[in-house]
Amino acid sequence: MSSALTRHARSLWLALLLLTLGGVVGALRMPVSLFPHIDYPRVLVAIDAGERDPAQMEAEITRPMEIALRAVPGVRHIRSTTSRGSAEIALNFPWGQDMAQATLATQGALATVAAEIPPGTRFEVRRSDPSLFPVLGLALTSDSLDPQALRQLAELKIRPALTAVNGVAGVDVLGGAAREFAVDIDPARLTALGLSIDDVARALAQANLVRGVGRLQDRHRLYLVLVEHRTATPAALARIPVKSGDSAGAGLVTLGDVAQIRPASAPNYTLVNSDGHRAVLVNVRQGLGGDTVRIVQQVQARLAGLGLPPSVKVTPFYDQSELVVGAAGAVRDAILLGALLAGLVLWLFLRSWRLVAITAAVLPAVLAATSLLLYALGMHFDMMTLGGMAAAVGLIVDDAVVMLEHVMRRMQEGRARTPPGILAAAAEMTRPLLGSTGATIVVFLPLAFIAGVSGGFFKALAVTMVAALVISLLYARLLIPLLCAHWLRPRDAELAERAGGWLGWLLHHYHRAIRAVMAQPARIAGAVVLVLAIAGGLAWYKVPSGFMPKMDEGGFILDYKAQPGAALADTDRLLRQVEALIRATPEVASYSRRTGLQLGGGLTEADEGDYFIRLKGGRRRPIEAVMADLRQRIADQVPGLQVETAQLMEDLIGDLTAVPQPIEIKLFGDDPAQLEPAARRVAGAIARISGVVEVVDGLRVAGDAIAIRVDAGRTRLHGLDPAQVADQVEALVGGNVATRVRVGEQMLDVRVRAPADLRARAAELAQLPLVAPDGHALRVGQIAQVTVVAGQKQRTREDLAPFIDVTARLEGRDLGSAMADVRRTVAALQLPAAIRVEYGGLYAQQRQSFADMTMVFSAALLLAALLLTFLFERIAWTLAAMLTVLLSAAAVFIGLWLTGIELDVSALMGLTMVVGMVTELIVFYFSELPAGQPASAHALAEAGEKRLRPILMSALIAILTLSPLALGISRGAGLQQPLATAIIFGLIAAVPLVLLLMPALVRVLQGRPRTPPAPASAPPG
Repeated sequence: MSSALTRHARSLWLALLLLTLGGVVGALRMPVSLFPHIDYPRVLVAIDAGERDPAQMEAEITRPMEIALRAVPGVRHIRSTTSRGSAEIALNFPWGQDMAQATLATQGALATVAAEIPPGTRFEVRRSDPSLFPVLGLALTSDSLDPQALRQLAELKIRPALTAVNGVAGVDVLGGAAREFAVDIDPARLTALGLSIDDVARALAQANLVRGVGRLQDRHRLYLVLVEHRTATPAALARIPVKSGDSAGAGLVTLGDVAQIRPASAPNYTLVNSDGHRAVLVNVRQGLGGDTVRIVQQVQARLAGLGLPPSVKVTPFYDQSELVVGAAGAVRDAILLGALLAGLVLWLFLRSWRLVAITAAVLPAVLAATSLLLYALGMHFDMMTLGGMAAAVGLIVDDAVVMLEHVMRRMQEGRARTPPGILAAAAEMTRPLLGSTGATIVVFLPLAFIAGVSGGFFKALAVTMVAALVISLLYARLLIPLLCAHWLRPRDAELAERAGGWLGWLLHHYHRAIRAVMAQPARIAGAVVLVLAIAGGLAWYKVPSGFMPKMDEGGFILDYKAQPGAALADTDRLLRQVEALIRATPEVASYSRRTGLQLGGGLTEADEGDYFIRLKGGRRRPIEAVMADLRQRIADQVPGLQVETAQLMEDLIGDLTAVPQPIEIKLFGDDPAQLEPAARRVAGAIARISGVVEVVDGLRVAGDAIAIRVDAGRTRLHGLDPAQVADQVEALVGGNVATRVRVGEQMLDVRVRAPADLRARAAELAQLPLVAPDGHALRVGQIAQVTVVAGQKQRTREDLAPFIDVTARLEGRDLGSAMADVRRTVAALQLPAAIRVEYGGLYAQQRQSFADMTMVFSAALLLAALLLTFLFERIAWTLAAMLTVLLSAAAVFIGLWLTGIELDVSALMGLTMVVGMVTELIVFYFSELPAGQPASAHALAEAGEKRLRPILMSALIAILTLSPLALGISRGAGLQQPLATAIIFGLIAAVPLVLLLMPALVRVLQGRPRTPPAPASAPPG
């Protein structure tokens, strides 16, 4: 191998240089986003059926659709929420399902039921993916333009410009109702003329006409023949004839004679503002595979060049690129600081700046080549791939250190003074390097078999680390020997000798310690194993548990709900008080509010909505403290408002998987008389548990209704039927869109309805005028009874079964211990036997992820054992190694407990990585033992003395390179903090365990080496 390196040195130099340069180009072209691409196995069906009560809506529309959708291949669960005239059905599929095919199958299933549902029902099918949520939110405000004008500006100027940005999936405009023309009829004039509101609508529809009637060729030209009567202004609409006399010369009644026509806005029961001012919000959604940072930069550039009116102020209320850049900066800083610390460790041990320079050159080259490999795999920079690179820095440097340390040792021994000798010394490390790299790679193989959020997130990290390790092995085996052969000098070995002062002291104390251990290996090993096992078990029992790591995103969502059915003005009045509290919070930079809408869409009534509150950068209180403080002040000062707080990414992941709340208690039952009191009891009971906050009992009331109960007999006496009555009342109250007119690029509705003073109060509905077929007038109260029906509840079902979900969030409490208290509390309530209890929310996701990660850890342990057995073919060595790894894992639990960091999927990933990294140290240790015979006490001690320096260097470098992530001091670094902390504590314990405990375990498990029998003497001749 060394001779091959010598022969092909130039081609290798060029190949590695091209690989590095290609990596730089690939890194510059890789898109940047917050999280890796994951196909979330969820499809949403949003249904709009006009104005219907929830019970009728469920029976006529939701349930038939659920039955049809249950037949979609692969569906595991169906969940629906039905409100007044709208519903949402969520289909959950197994992870790994082809979601494009599932979406098409969902649309096909709905097509089969279209004939069974009422006409006019509209539905939209969309995949549940991050493109539903904006990466950039902009608020448009103005002192001179009203919300309608701002919406026009957003629709006609801003949306087309931003939609053209590469990577943008869509641009949504919220707030500022659409423009239309209002035709407020005069009922008295209509009655006097014998007209009905339907006659007016019909006249409008027939008069506003543009129709192509054919084509005509004349004088070498081809003409399109149009018959048209365009109306685009109130004056033109007023001239439309509604009725004319029957005799010649009779008069003509126009629309202006019986109605007032004016520009207006469409009926709208939503409200949007920004920093206390009425606003229009523009949400920019990113397509799958888009580059968040580049999208935001291009959007800002487009906005700067649009030439918006000076009075229009554009304020970003949410910018995901800030979090992406912050997270990338945190990882970049961790890499740079880790590399610097690794260089210091290398200099401390070997005292050669040439060796530090070699390491400093190899590290960026490996990271660049890794980027090229990731680019070829279609991946992008996100919090997991960047975190994988940061976590791999220590391993990359470790490969370089192992090779450099071995070469320096051979140079000190005088066996590698020439370039061929150095290359020969490097060749001796081929097998240990392959074994150590394989030990780290095999722990990631089981990740290919797990699904869910944890699988999707950490597969990206695993692929990144495997790519980095493969490239690192290539550079360590090929590039570093060439650099050493052409650059290292005998003086470097002399400098390394000078570092032997404190190393000599360390070796002396290690020699004494290993001699003491070898004197009584069974007793000492047993005591250490017992103590660590007990401490680790206690820590595992005490350590808090969670799902995803917490990180400061720089902003959070505040969901709110007023009293059920509250008027929009009353809800707005309460929210003005909330906004005063928000503005009084010193950490708040800006905020935006949606009422009747949600940031990510979804089923929303006019009495609910959300805020996105953006916090200032720099030094401030932790975001959890700000959220808790604001929530408490709202509870104290704004009674009648129910609020929930969550950071956007937590809310996003929850929405994409199922339920965003950590705690969800699902109560199933067919009897509402039992189910609803049970939900109230459960909510009241868990609200008393310490740390459980924002409890919602699930009894969502959509609002009140006014029932107009028609008397069929009285109606028939007037020549009407209930359907005709409903049509006329609908036209008077809600209005009918009679036609649409084109104004510029837009089509505006023309809505015919009664004047506002006739439909302003519920009590006045009985006085609404109706017109019988023979032309005589009557009032609604003559043929119907008008009453108020209070408390129309939203209706929820899962897999066709009615249920109520009680949800809650946590404050200052970990998910695992809180759910243990919740389950005990619910069990103690002794709910009726007919009610079935299930637990969902993020807790269900946590349980699934923990089960998956436990499988990954077990498989990693077994694969590491297989690798060690394959490399050394000693079962006793393998058993000793695995026990050492398990004790290092126990140290991880102790470390998490001491630092107060939750055991979540990130920490479990770190625990799994400890298996590979400790096994790597073990491989290098076992490589120093003589092959083919049991290891004696002297051989075990000598192997420890030889590996003391490289093991200390490897562990110190890995610990120091991960320290910036473990401290979590940068914004966005929280996702990798548990992972880094777990690895650090595992390695801190691994060093003494590998160097002292493992030799004792090997000594005990293999038994004392037997003296070979003396050869028999030859018989006399």
